[in-house]
Formats: sequence, C-alpha cells, structure tokens
Amino acid sequence: MTYILGISAYYHDSASALIHDGQIVAAAQEERFTRKKHDPNFPQQAIRYCLDAADIDLDKVDYVVFYDKPFLKFERLLETYLSFAPKGFLSFIQAMPVWLKEKLYLKSLLKKELANLTTSKTLPPLLFTEHHQSHAASAFFPSPFQKTGVLCLDGVGEWATTSVWLGENNQLTPQWQMNFPHSLGLLYSAFTYFTGFKVNSGEYKLMGLAPYGEPRYVQTILDNLIDVKEDGSFQLNMDYFNYAVGLTMTNRAFDKLFDGPPRARESELTQREMDIARSIQVVTEEVVLKLAQTVKKELDVDYLCLSGGVALNCVANGKLLQAGIFKDIWIQPAAGDAGGALGAALSVWHEYLDKPRQAQKNDSMQGAYLGPQFDNLEIQHYLDSVQAPHEYLNDNELLPRLAEILAEENVVGLFQGRMEFGPRALGGRSILGDPRSVKMQSVMNLKIKYRESFRPFAPSILAERVHDYFELDGASPYMLLVANVQSAFHLPLTDEQQTLFGIEKLNIPRSSLPAITHLDYSARIQTVHQETNPRYYGLLKAFETLTNCPVLVNTSFNVRGEPLVCTPQDAYQCFMRTEMDYLVLENCLLTKLKQPAWAKDEAWQQEFELD
Repeated sequence: MTYILGISAYYHDSASALIHDGQIVAAAQEERFTRKKHDPNFPQQAIRYCLDAADIDLDKVDYVVFYDKPFLKFERLLETYLSFAPKGFLSFIQAMPVWLKEKLYLKSLLKKELANLTTSKTLPPLLFTEHHQSHAASAFFPSPFQKTGVLCLDGVGEWATTSVWLGENNQLTPQWQMNFPHSLGLLYSAFTYFTGFKVNSGEYKLMGLAPYGEPRYVQTILDNLIDVKEDGSFQLNMDYFNYAVGLTMTNRAFDKLFDGPPRARESELTQREMDIARSIQVVTEEVVLKLAQTVKKELDVDYLCLSGGVALNCVANGKLLQAGIFKDIWIQPAAGDAGGALGAALSVWHEYLDKPRQAQKNDSMQGAYLGPQFDNLEIQHYLDSVQAPHEYLNDNELLPRLAEILAEENVVGLFQGRMEFGPRALGGRSILGDPRSVKMQSVMNLKIKYRESFRPFAPSILAERVHDYFELDGASPYMLLVANVQSAFHLPLTDEQQTLFGIEKLNIPRSSLPAITHLDYSARIQTVHQETNPRYYGLLKAFETLTNCPVLVNTSFNVRGEPLVCTPQDAYQCFMRTEMDYLVLENCLLTKLKQPAWAKDEAWQQEFELD
C-alpha cells in the first residue's frame, strides 16, 4: 500500500496528482479551485482534493515528489545572464530577489506548505525529478505502449527544451536533448506574444488563427530565426529574441522582419497576424515531423508518446499521425506543466521504487476524468439554497430530453461526473450545441464564451462512428488530434466565396456540420467511449437516434479567461451570467427562463484576466 503525491508549482499551471500502488487516484489543477487561470501557486486545494479522493491524510502518503529541480534551474538562470551580459541587467535584478528569497529554498518552502496540510509532526520524504523526466514519465507510463519512443517539447525546464527518451517496461532511458535558449515552445510563444496574445495561455489562439492566413513568412522564419537540420535539431538566432534576458519575448529586429511592432492586446486582428500564425504553424509542423522521423530512425520503435506544452498543438499532432511514421501515437492529455505532477509521481513508483509496469489496452488515464465530482444530493442542496427551480430526471428521461433541447438549437451546460484533468473539456464540464446549426459558432463565441469570433469549436463523436465523419481511423479521446471532415460532408464554395480573404471567410459554412468545421475543412476531434464516460456517450446516442447525427459541439464550460468550472456553484454562476439556455447538473435540469432574476453585474467579467 504505497501512496505517492506529485506536485507541480511556482511557474504556471500548478497541480497535484495522487497515485496508489501505481494506479492514478486523482489529479487536478489548482486554478479550478482558486478560479485564477494558470494559477502558479502551491496547489494546496488540489492536494486537499487528492487526499480526500483517497480518503487519507498526508501522514498516509509515503512520498511527495516535486516535478523539477530548482538548483538546476537556478544554474541555467545564472549562466544565461552571464553569457548575455551586460544585456538583461534589469531582468536579472528583478529575478534575483525571488530566487534568493524563495526558490533556492524550495525544499524548505515545500515542507512548510505541506506542514500546513497535516497535524502530524513528521512529513513524508520529499523527492525531486527533473522537469523533462516528469514530462516523459507522464507520457510513457500511462500510455498503452510497452515499448515506445517519447518526445518532449516545451518552453524550457531546467535546461532541456526538447528531449527524446526510450520507454520500455518500467524504465525511461534518456537519449538526447536540446537546451535553452533553443526552444520550439519559446519560438511559438514569441509569435503568440507578437500577435497580441498572452504567452503560456494564448498559444492555442495562434493555432486557431492559422487557417485564415497564408504561409508568406515561412521562408523569413527559416532564413532568419531558426536553422532546422534534416534530423529536426535546430538553433534559434537570438539576435531577434528578448526572452533570455529581457522583459519581452521579441525585439526591434524581430519587428523589422515582420513589418512593424507587435499587435496591441485586444486590438483588431489584421491579415498580417493571420499570415504570421499560418507561417509559424507550418514551421512548427516541419520541425515536429523531422524530429519524429529521427526518433523512428534512431530507436526503431513502432510507437511514439508526446508531452510538453508543444504536444497540445493538435494540428501538428494530426499531421504527425497522418504521416504514418509510427503505427500509433499517444499524447498525455495534461501535456503541459500540470501533467508534470502526475509524471513525477509515476516516475517515483516505476523508476525510483522499480515497480513493474504492464501497459493497458487503451491507457490508464481513465479518460482524464480525475477531478472532483458531486452527487445529486449535494447539487440539490445548493440549488435549493439559491432558490433555483429545477427538474430531477433519471437518465432514461434526461438524455432523450437533452437530445431534443440540443436539436432545437439551444446551448446546454453539462456538468456531470468527475472534472477533467488537463486543458480540454471532455463531457464532464462542457458546453454543448448542435453541430448542424449555421449560427452555433457565433452564438457560442459571442454570447456564451465572450471571446473572439474566429475561435473554432470541437466535435464530440461516438468513437465507433469517427471514420464515417472524419479522416481518422483511430481514437482521439482527449481532443488532441485534428483531422479533416470527410469530403462527402463538404459544401462547395461559390466563385465569389473563393475570392474572399482572411476573416471574411469566417461565416461561410464549410460542411453540413458548419459549427465544428474549420476554414480548412478540419476539426479538433474528441471520440467518446462508453467505457470512460457512459453518460456522455448515452447523450450522443440519444442525439443520434433523434437526428441521425452522432456528433455534438463541445467547448469548455467557462467564459473567456475563466478556468473550467469545478463546483455546482461555479457552473450555476456561469450559466446565469451568460446566454446559455439550459444547465444540467448531474440529474438536475435547469431552464434559464424559469430562473429567478440574476443581478446584472457587468464587473464580473473583470474577475478573469483575458488570455
């Protein structure tokens, strides 16, 4: 009986994960509890949740493990400033007090924080894994492969920005790595910054904007910013970047390359930003494919696992799968730093304690449904406390009723089962709509999510029907693969429509499922499986029975800048503050028109920092 608690914290996306004899018990990001998106602070509430999920106190935990090694990170910081001196002095003097006061004493700080979670006088042993080791472990150990290559791509850990590992049985063997400042993740983040989005938050917007642009800056990037070799290894030209020592990502030399200064946050998007987004996406895909080919050649493996923030680039993932380099790929659903908490815990179990591992047929992530859940009694008690009228329906009544509601072009908030771990809503904390509706994308973006109109929505589809609608043969349970809509569903463009540019193309239906079909006829797919989410699967079945369509629009249950909803209270507040039509809290169905008047408070949108 061994419990291991993993922690990631103090950069972004703090999280906690608990495993018991190698099995994942619970995992959650701190942001879901504090309501601060990408919260970097010590994950006190996430840890409390994980311990509660196992019904144990901290004194029953055998090991606590942190997801990176602060002394190595400090070494990188010092060496970077020394190598770039005298540049970056302002950044240096801003960073040093924090490091000298807190981060160099991280072990003491962690022990102090952990002591606040227990009355016991003794704490579990505290261990540290390396950052990319945590990423690699989070990708390999839960994967369905017994032997596989592992590719980790992110901004930066201690030193590594790209690393390759061989995962076999219960061991990860490092092969090689590329180090800071040469980073594909930081390159992509530099363009995120330059196009006016928030770094470590808005990268997915850049990816979503790419189909509206033309790849006219690809050669500019390859000639000036990144030297990519045939094996996928690369070097960045640091003359154009400021992130190593400065307070911004790019500099004036970068501005000259791309026809002017960075776009101001929240200002109008122009064709330049769209073309830049398309161009850096093309370059990213080229690097990922070349690296994957090298992993295949060097390790002679049939499978590949991916982790690190770049692994959330589902367009690149789709291109990689389509290339057929490997028989299959598997991506950790919490591929960013949050997943490091889980990887660190699994690394201790399998590598430090040398415990055996047997790959499962699908994977051991349990559909990523690893967060808190609430029963109907708790939900009804809350609804009664706020005098919210609701109906209680058993599943046999609820699911067909919801199918009818959705088929009438209503928007539904779905809150059921355990909350998802990772950035994607997968039918536990989701907002749903009818993909056949021409107006659904704009309604959801502007009236529900309060976000940019160009942002695409993802389809959820019954797993066994995926190939009928999309050019995808396998599973995509974590919404981390993009594939094309089958040509049979495409709608031809008129001659006039074909001449349109950029954002002008937004409102032209591309297929008979217009709400989920992106400009280039692609979609970010979630396959829904009866084994991991039977109720969401049942809803899709009911919708298919009614409409002959096994697909729903699925977006995260939140508004722009807000973390995914965690509790019934979070869900009800979001429901009442937006123009959502219906809300489902487990078996409780709420109709907006029947709810008591909600005090209009426009200031609530200021609660959440825009991403």
